[in-house]
Amino acid sequence: MDCEPLGGWVYIMANRYRGALYVGVTSALATRVSQHREGTGSDYCARRSLTRLVWAERGDTIEDCIAHEKRLKRWRREWKFALIEKANPDWDDLYDVIL
Repeated sequence: MDCEPLGGWVYIMANRYRGALYVGVTSALATRVSQHREGTGSDYCARRSLTRLVWAERGDTIEDCIAHEKRLKRWRREWKFALIEKANPDWDDLYDVIL
């Protein structure tokens, strides 16, 4: 049996415009963002009320997504802000748009 590897998502959650950020990776974006919004996704997001999906990018494999997430986590905040604002200048919550 030949199985294709599952893709994934790299995403950024925020609490407000240029506020606290969380970079994450998942194979099920809708489910994971729902968990963050409910306060069960991660302690970091729950403590800082990070409920706004401000950026997401699909990857072909989960391994590619994990590598991209690790790179983004090393980025300076200003670089992350620029990445978000290139695709989402108003920092809108993309939960309903993407999902």
